[in-house]
Amino acid sequence: MLKKLGVMALIMVFVIGFSGVSLAENEPEYTLIYSDVASPGQPQIRAAEKFAEVVETLTDGAVVIDIHHSGTLADQTGQILGVMRGEIDICPAGPEWFADLIPFEEIAVLGSAYAYRDLDHLYQVMNGPVGKSYWDEVKERGNMVVLDTWYLGARQLNMTEGAGEIRTPEDLAGVRLRMPDTAAWMDVGRAIGASPTPVDFGELYTALDTGTVEGQDNPLPTNYAQNFHEVTHYIVMTDHYLSVINPTINADRWEELPDDYKQAILAAVKVARYYMNRIVLEEEATLLGMFAADYGMEVIYPDKDAFMAHATDYYQENKPEDWFENYLEIQEVGTDMYRP
Repeated sequence: MLKKLGVMALIMVFVIGFSGVSLAENEPEYTLIYSDVASPGQPQIRAAEKFAEVVETLTDGAVVIDIHHSGTLADQTGQILGVMRGEIDICPAGPEWFADLIPFEEIAVLGSAYAYRDLDHLYQVMNGPVGKSYWDEVKERGNMVVLDTWYLGARQLNMTEGAGEIRTPEDLAGVRLRMPDTAAWMDVGRAIGASPTPVDFGELYTALDTGTVEGQDNPLPTNYAQNFHEVTHYIVMTDHYLSVINPTINADRWEELPDDYKQAILAAVKVARYYMNRIVLEEEATLLGMFAADYGMEVIYPDKDAFMAHATDYYQENKPEDWFENYLEIQEVGTDMYRP
């Protein structure tokens, strides 16, 4: 029986956390398989664990989220296809993956370089009317329900010593920059001036170590959790994309759940969102100094205006006119909140 929680109770759930002990005396009614390629300790796995904990508590153990991390069930492509087909219940996905795998090319604009000013702007887009229109299409075309948006962090360039200092897009010309293997992600690499090279996330450490790629882009917490600081030398603070994951569930599986369990899942995913966002923001604030002081990495603050201009020019020259207009419209969402 779903426990009724008011707004204040939900806030308390987030603040104090849970013991992790199930209240159920019987077997769960639903076990939902959750797949992720991230490893334990990464913010998104910690958030998934919080999500599972809250779901189990709110449903008195009737719904259990069974988390499989480190790509043990599938790689990033395979797990999203698995959710589409109903072989996996839930996984983190995102616009860049939906664009290729549904396929739904138009949604890639949500995952483009320099689309967002800051985290507030990102949420105005992703969880507002603009995002909802795209998520409705994801359900219709891809048989998936997007549950929420979790902040993964600002993506920065993380380069090997051999790549040299990167300060402008021209410095990235010909540089092999690892990107996830989708057209939308490859576009992000080109938009900032690099030669994008697809490498699976699970193989990235070795690819950096052997020189297969000369750099990669990920948020600072991801870099630390995956020990990329061991095989790279530079952190270049481009802030070229505010990276997110979208916890996504198979639509058929979602529809078979009773309404009270759906409400429990939606409440839990929001708790996990704030939990993960706090972790990421705190780590972003502390890790940069650690990389420099403890690991001898060089931190570079590049000409970000030049990178932004390069991205705009790239998209204008290489995307359809309506796609580029959507890109500009996304950048304008909520600007009235920031103008004097």
